[in-house]
Amino acid sequence: MGSHARPNRLHRTGARVATVALFGAFLPITAGGLAQADTAPVTHSAGETDRASADTLATAGQDKSTPETRSTSQDVPDTALANAYLLDARDGSQEREMWAGAKADQSVSMASTTKIMTALVVLRHPEWLDRQITVKQEYRDYVQENGASTADLQTGDTLTARQLLHAMLIPSGGDAAMALADSFGTGGTMDARIAEFESRMNTEAQQLGMTGTHFDSFDGISHGDNRSTARDLAKLGQRAMLQPVFADIVKTKKFETEAPAANGRTRYYTWVTTNDLLSSYDGALGIKTGSGAEAGYSLVFAAQRDNRTLVGAIVGADQEVFADAAKILDWGFAH
Repeated sequence: MGSHARPNRLHRTGARVATVALFGAFLPITAGGLAQADTAPVTHSAGETDRASADTLATAGQDKSTPETRSTSQDVPDTALANAYLLDARDGSQEREMWAGAKADQSVSMASTTKIMTALVVLRHPEWLDRQITVKQEYRDYVQENGASTADLQTGDTLTARQLLHAMLIPSGGDAAMALADSFGTGGTMDARIAEFESRMNTEAQQLGMTGTHFDSFDGISHGDNRSTARDLAKLGQRAMLQPVFADIVKTKKFETEAPAANGRTRYYTWVTTNDLLSSYDGALGIKTGSGAEAGYSLVFAAQRDNRTLVGAIVGADQEVFADAAKILDWGFAH
């Protein structure tokens, strides 16, 4: 399913309830993007060695640590998660693997992290961003019938694709995701347009080398074969963060905007992020949460410290993953 938050306080898909009002303020979008910086190689601290070991290790350029003197906590992050992955983001065509969990290449349900690809397909066409899209009743019916997360879009309101990206990525609105897929897919019916849009999502995944990924959903509510791996999702997150519009949206904790309402008045929307890491981890940049009864908890995350940017992913965990993501990032920045 397409969700990502605590079931006891959110929808099944995990979005915090969006605020819709007839008053509010507009916050402008600023440009941003993934930092592209060289990083230092992974190193491990050497412990004390006896005299014989010191003599043996005196050869220039040889690693002076031993299996006995290396700390396990230095070699792997302090987490028991297996479906997890961390990379050091260098530039758009290069990433350096830092750590892979034992099941980093296992394909499992990815929930609302699916929406990263939905956004990437839209952002391949910058000319689409200012297109006006009218909210259909079918979008509201969809989230209600499927228990999907919602941005609480109101029928008849007109929003731009740029606004809908905010509505999809910040409160994880399945209604916004459906509006984008319906508007930018091609075909004579809504079902045909959505199917064609999802086909483009799969084509994009193939081009990015996401060999363990398949999409049958625009928002993460699976029809039986919507899956990915931690390695693939980290790669997807890195590439998406190279898009300034995307990077600017996913780091936003709260977004307020306005749109023409069906009655001719102005509607004011307020959307709050589902990503607790933005408030709890120093240097966090986003990226996207996901959760569901069957899919478990997933998170694609990024952070920047000391001119270094790390991107990671956790998928299909059986508990909330913000604390584990923080541990993985801490380990990464220490190496």
